[in-house]
Amino acid sequence: MNLPFIADKSFKNQNFSQTRLDKGEYENCVFEGCNFSEGYLDNQNFMECQFVDCDMTNANIKHTIFKETEFQDCKLVGLCFEDCNNLLFSVQFHDCNLTLSSFYGLTLKATPFLDCILSKTDFTEADLSQAVFSQCNLENAIFELTNLSGANLSSSFNLNIAPERNQLKKARFSRDNLIGLLKKYDIVVE
Repeated sequence: MNLPFIADKSFKNQNFSQTRLDKGEYENCVFEGCNFSEGYLDNQNFMECQFVDCDMTNANIKHTIFKETEFQDCKLVGLCFEDCNNLLFSVQFHDCNLTLSSFYGLTLKATPFLDCILSKTDFTEADLSQAVFSQCNLENAIFELTNLSGANLSSSFNLNIAPERNQLKKARFSRDNLIGLLKKYDIVVE
């Protein structure tokens, strides 16, 4: 089934939580101030789109394509990004709340997470090599068998990462957040 092609269109302050967004291939579209909370975004294609100040809390994003998609100032609580079509998956996040979201097993090489809340976010088995976590709150974020090689976490805080359970070669940390690599050992650093 071919989806309708929608390009260069802006959607402002629309509520898609009750009435779903029309199925389609959206290219270079901007969604600003839209509410997708608890709504259905499954089986959609978003290419080079931008979501600004949108609420997507607990939205269904199964089989959705996010290619070169930017999220800015969005509430993305509880999203299961691993349910997306990961073939062309490429995203970036600026000032977003990704609490309780999951990126289980996804390839997120060089993905920027800038000024984001990543509390209880699941990065288990994800490839985050070369990713940038700038000024992110990583409180209770889950890193298990995660590839963080070359990732920059130097300005992030509240991290708790077990070095023996993750790949950390050339990952960057600040002196202040090194304690997050030692938390599980219950040692006191003064």
